[in-house]
Amino acid sequence: MPAGGDVLDLSAEVGEALAAGRPVVALETTLVSHGFPGTRGVAVALESELRVRAAGAVPATVAVVDGRIRVGLAADVLERLAASPATRKAGPRDLASCVAGGGLGSTTVGGTLAVCRLAGIRFMGTGGIGGVHRGFARTLDISADLAQMARTPALVVASGPKSLLDVQATAELLESLGVPVLGWRTDTLPRFYTASGGPAVSARVDSAAEAARIARLHWQLTGGSGLLVARPPSRSLDVDEPTEQALEEAQRAGAVGQAVTPAVLAYLHQATGGATLEVNAELIADNAGLAAELAVAYAAVGQ
Repeated sequence: MPAGGDVLDLSAEVGEALAAGRPVVALETTLVSHGFPGTRGVAVALESELRVRAAGAVPATVAVVDGRIRVGLAADVLERLAASPATRKAGPRDLASCVAGGGLGSTTVGGTLAVCRLAGIRFMGTGGIGGVHRGFARTLDISADLAQMARTPALVVASGPKSLLDVQATAELLESLGVPVLGWRTDTLPRFYTASGGPAVSARVDSAAEAARIARLHWQLTGGSGLLVARPPSRSLDVDEPTEQALEEAQRAGAVGQAVTPAVLAYLHQATGGATLEVNAELIADNAGLAAELAVAYAAVGQ
C-alpha cells in the first residue's frame, strides 16, 4: 500500500498499472472547477485522458472526493467538481484540511504532485505551472507548485509558467531549487499562451527517448527532485497587454493568492473573444499527450 493509503484511493486501473510498472500520467483538476467556465473543463479533462490513452499510458486524474484522495476519476466525479460552488482549490497545504472536511477539492499542480509522491507516479501533464507572481518582492506571492516540484521525483509537462507570472523570476527560482527546465524542441521557455519570449531553458530535448534518459539520470544523480518539460503551445497568442489589464482589474477587485489566477484567466477569455480559452484547452490536451509519450519512453527502458 502506498504512503497515505488510509486516505488514498487508487482506481483499479491505476493501481494495476503502477503495480505492473506500466506508464501512468497524473492530471490535475483545477482546470475543471476553476480554469474554464461552466462544464467546459470537464470536456478538456476527458480529452486529456483520451490523449494519454492514445499514447499508450494510463490517465490518473486526481481530486479530493468526500474526504478521500482519489487517483483515477469517473466522468460523473469530474462533473461534480465543475458543478459544485463548494469545490476547493487544493494545493499541497490544503490537502489535509480538505480531506478532513469531507468535501470536494480540485488539485493544483502542486497538490497533484504531492499525491504523485504518495502514489509513486513519475509523470504529469498540465497546462501551465504556477510560479513567482509579478511584484513578489512586495507580496511574497510564489506558487507552492515550485517547492513541490523540487521535492517530488516527477516530470511535469507544461507550456511554461502561466502568463500572468514573472516568467524570468520563475525560471531563476526553478534553477535555485535544482529543477531542470527542458525545452521540448525549443531553446526558450514558453509563456503559456505565447510560444516565445521567455528565458533560455537549461537544456533542449528533441525526442521522448532523450527526455526520458535525462529524467532517469537526473533522478539517479540528485535523489529525487522534479523536472519541467516546457512544450510551446501549437497556436501562439500575444496576450501581454490584456494580461496587464487583467492584473490591474484583479487588484481593483481585491483578488489575492489563489484567487488571482482564475480572475485573470476569466478576464483574458472575455478580452480575447474566447481565443485564450481555445488555446488553453488545446495546450492542456497536447501536454497530456506528450507526458504520456515520455512516460511510455521511460517505461520502455525499465525502472
